[in-house]
Amino acid sequence: MAVRQLPPSVVNRIAAGEVIERPASVVKELVENAVDAGSTRIEVVTAGGGLSLIRVTDDGCGMDADDLRLAVERHATSKLADEDLLNIATLGFRGEALPSIGSVARLMIRSATAGAAAGSEIRVDAGTVEGPRPAPPNRGTRVEVQDLFYATPARLKFLKSERAENAAIADVVKRLAMAHAGIAFTLVNGERTTLRLPSAEGLDGNAVLARLGRIMGPEFMRDALAVRAGRDDFFVEGFAGLPTLNRANQMMQFLFVNGRPVRDKLLAGCVRAAYGDLVPQGRYPLLALFLTVPPREVDVNVHPAKAEVRFRDPGAVRALMVGALREALAEAGHHAASALAERAFAQARPGAAPVPRGGAGGAGYGRPAVTPGFAEAAQAPLTPVDRPTGDTRAAAEAPAPDLVARPLGAARAQLHDTYIVSQTDDSIVIVDQHAAHERLVYEQMKEALANGGVARQILLIPEVVELDEAAAERLGSQADALADFGVVLERFGPAAVAVREMPALLGDTDIKGLVRDLADELEEGDQAVALRERLDHVCATMACYGSVRAGRRLTGEEMNALLRDMEATPHSGQCNHGRPTYVELKLADIERLFGRR
Repeated sequence: MAVRQLPPSVVNRIAAGEVIERPASVVKELVENAVDAGSTRIEVVTAGGGLSLIRVTDDGCGMDADDLRLAVERHATSKLADEDLLNIATLGFRGEALPSIGSVARLMIRSATAGAAAGSEIRVDAGTVEGPRPAPPNRGTRVEVQDLFYATPARLKFLKSERAENAAIADVVKRLAMAHAGIAFTLVNGERTTLRLPSAEGLDGNAVLARLGRIMGPEFMRDALAVRAGRDDFFVEGFAGLPTLNRANQMMQFLFVNGRPVRDKLLAGCVRAAYGDLVPQGRYPLLALFLTVPPREVDVNVHPAKAEVRFRDPGAVRALMVGALREALAEAGHHAASALAERAFAQARPGAAPVPRGGAGGAGYGRPAVTPGFAEAAQAPLTPVDRPTGDTRAAAEAPAPDLVARPLGAARAQLHDTYIVSQTDDSIVIVDQHAAHERLVYEQMKEALANGGVARQILLIPEVVELDEAAAERLGSQADALADFGVVLERFGPAAVAVREMPALLGDTDIKGLVRDLADELEEGDQAVALRERLDHVCATMACYGSVRAGRRLTGEEMNALLRDMEATPHSGQCNHGRPTYVELKLADIERLFGRR
């Protein structure tokens, strides 16, 4: 079979398969062109999920007739003046989008430069070019795409529903609006304006956060931590949500490199490493981070869609990102997301639907599927008032004013031998004593490890723990590393180990249960990975055994000591498994619940 060169129309349609995957891809390319044109206002109008109509209008620099003629030719661009692919400072640069769109749809471009006596218009219908011809001198550019994929009808079979395509378009516009807060954006879907974002005046932190809040929700604004760090010519800034503010997917994680929205595995891995055990497994924190690097340090010419990047020095990027996030999270101290209280009040209101365990925010709290009404409750046997469900000795006298003024307040009671109730100037705080102390012990262990090792206590009588032979072998092979954690053990026959020393801060604990869980931790991990790299998992397991258990009664002094330690310990707003350690209920909200406001 003879080799022949494909005609330009077929080449453009092949290229369109890479660049134009769905209507949202068209919107992305056109809005990026508008941003590169120096626009201050961008309007996006769609119909039929973007298949019937996509219109993007901007007030940028515009193009004259000669530029329009070249703009619809393949690999024609104004963004690579020196043809240096290693120094790309614009969003677009490949010169493929407009000819690719014109090859599979009906494309019209109308544009005019500042001060021009007339504008120009050009049309492309399935690769056939008409024009340019004169048009009104309205500064900026209007690009209109109709009947997308009509020239390649097979592609229509792979598209999703109109609602799904509209959602994808909205996501593209929101991401670009977040990256370019100085530009006003409007998104119109059919006859309805679904997004209207004025430009952020001054581009200061508050203005940027306000725009992020319009997109990510008001709860993100309330619980966002400022992130800002720099190293050499690398900078990262933005906002990250508290760990207890999380979702079941990554849709609310927005990452940008030099103003370009990206979905990058390295950056996503940095987020996971920074949050670590602060969020439950399978949950994802909310954040918007903007990374700025020298153009020569990042390759954006990886894929025609330009959603992937490659860094020349990924180690430097990882160190900067992880360090900046961890610093911001540490500065947050004991704080937990305010949304926890909102969900608690929502469940307390009559007729509220039950929240499944591990629901929004990772709280892990929920009401039973059926909540008894007042009539049913009246028929239930009453608990005598002389049999309190908890220790109320903390409330024997009025709390000290200086304790009430503290962030977590003064302990007033312990309910069900599990929950500490404290009082602040304007709220009630409910603390899960086991979860809170678990985090405190965990942080103490990590600090001790960083300072040379955990202090050990010699057991009067060694504890012999029987295991299967494989588990005993795993523990014996890691005996030296376990000693750094304060656990000194040795093989005791083929299927047992003898524990001679334990971490002093764990106190009286279930040694056999702890050792068996440590053996399981080592089995689940990759045997090629050093135990040091599994530090957090091992520490978390040990801290769980060394913490105050639910069901243990505490004195008022012990409760207040726990609250003070929480205030002084980073990340104490969530336990080692990412669940919240306390919920703060504002007095004003409680009064509204009882109709007092």
